[in-house]
Amino acid sequence: MSSVIAKPTARPVTPLGILTKKLEAAVQEINQRTDLPAELVANIKQAWRLAAGLDPYIEEYTTQESAALAALAETTATEAWGEHFTEGTTVRPLEQEMLSGHIEGQTLKMFVHMTKAKKVLEIGMFTGYSALAMAEALPADGLLVACEVDPYAAEVGQTAFNQSSDGAKIRIELGSALETLEKLAEAGESFDLVFIDADKKEYIAYFQKLLDTNLLAPEGFICVDNTLLQGEVYLPAQERSVNGEAIAQFNRTVALDPRVEQVILPLRDGLTIIRRVNP
Repeated sequence: MSSVIAKPTARPVTPLGILTKKLEAAVQEINQRTDLPAELVANIKQAWRLAAGLDPYIEEYTTQESAALAALAETTATEAWGEHFTEGTTVRPLEQEMLSGHIEGQTLKMFVHMTKAKKVLEIGMFTGYSALAMAEALPADGLLVACEVDPYAAEVGQTAFNQSSDGAKIRIELGSALETLEKLAEAGESFDLVFIDADKKEYIAYFQKLLDTNLLAPEGFICVDNTLLQGEVYLPAQERSVNGEAIAQFNRTVALDPRVEQVILPLRDGLTIIRRVNP
């Protein structure tokens, strides 16, 4: 297979990416030293090679994204998100690193195939990469409802959906995710698969709403993004950001809830898979 080089990002946003960056800095420093034990130098360089090579290898041997997804990723990467927020074009700070990306997109697409889901709910769409990836796996009569609070991000996503044969399966609900969930619950909507990737401080509220209503189908699954939050959740509490503490509390809440069982996958920034346990 041809070599695939991951597109550079402005900053590392996953535990592995941060680890790789720190090991790279360590290697650069030890290269300037001549007084270190050879075995120590070799071990640090080997650790860096192991960390740095993992993501590119996974990229190469995972089925490549569709042309529509690649175009959307490129559009998202080239948007001047900082300027948009400064100018008031977006209602919240956005950045290209919020995109789910190739590996997670293909993982979610595989989950749709595996669960044979026909109705999917996405809480937090951004520019729609993960929504479109999952829609590609839905049957022709499938539906994905995508919640997004930012009109500009939703517009970027809708433009991409209009250019894809699978985009017609996606319906964007603009506004507060919690308000949208309430509206969907009142309408009697139910979903086979739910993907959460929105305001980290509201994760527990999303989770409770899904389980306390019929929004999650009896045999449905919940996928939750960023549940390792750049490694903050397993670092000392004093080193956590507000979002890091919110995710740590969310993970504890899920682990203690007898209604579900779950597994955290070390995929990108952490992906938790949750299923309801039959009473």
